Amino acid sequence: MSLCKTTESLQFWRGLRSSVTWGAFLALMLLAGAAEASDRWLRNYEEAMAAAERTGRPVLTIFTGSDWCPHCVTLEKKVLESAQFLAWAEDRVVLLMIDLPQQGISTEERNARSRVCIKYGVRTFPNTVIIAPDGAKIAAQAGYQGQTPEAWLAALEKHVPAPVLAGEGDSDRILSSLDEAVETARDTRKPMLLLVSRPSDSAAKTRVATLIMDPEFESLTRDNFVVAQVPPQDAAAAPAEGASVDLLGGTALPPEAVEVIVTDDGETAVHVESGSQPATRIVTGLRRFLASRQAARQGEARR
Repeated sequence: MSLCKTTESLQFWRGLRSSVTWGAFLALMLLAGAAEASDRWLRNYEEAMAAAERTGRPVLTIFTGSDWCPHCVTLEKKVLESAQFLAWAEDRVVLLMIDLPQQGISTEERNARSRVCIKYGVRTFPNTVIIAPDGAKIAAQAGYQGQTPEAWLAALEKHVPAPVLAGEGDSDRILSSLDEAVETARDTRKPMLLLVSRPSDSAAKTRVATLIMDPEFESLTRDNFVVAQVPPQDAAAAPAEGASVDLLGGTALPPEAVEVIVTDDGETAVHVESGSQPATRIVTGLRRFLASRQAARQGEARR
């Protein structure tokens, strides 16, 4: 063999080895990216709900069949592993994947996951359910039709609040004392909406956080109310910071309870909703109150 051919052969094998090495590197990077995306998902319902209670974020739950459902696999590859989805989910939701494969899990685990499906009425796969921190179903989306990540997220985005950034968000609109709410209401000529709960009650704290983060509640209250989160007076540092017994209907606030009270003067309730209801029902009640209030004012103007 000539020196020229020997040199060409060496160059060929070096190039091939370099190509294989680079290809292996790219494959490892892709696998690492997929693994990182997978690591963001919780697999246990109780753990996800605990994380939701701790953070106040809703749980984005994917019900899937990883070894038998082709549409589930496509959804995961095209959307759930995409940079767009991962960036959207960051600091916005708790991620939970309920996988019911044909093989690979114990009967006990299959039964536990099946109970979650039954709880939220999931009968087809893939299925996406947004769950509030208190366990209520906010919204659901069945199937996957090959949408882009942007299109798939657009259908869910209206049900999930944007992440709160440092120095922004609720701190600039949720007041912390009745006295401050009264002064702000006087300036804006809006009624006050008080979220009354005991600061030490973790269950009440979760209910308030769920309500505040609900997109429909946020939109409605931002435009129509001065919102304050206050304790009852018996739990407040100063009387002016909390809700009186008169505002609470003449009775003490029960443990773990939340009352949603509308008042014009900070002394008399003109509308009350129980905070134990789902956010949608509270929003519906507030809308009816506003409509009735507007109709009454129009009737007075005609006289």
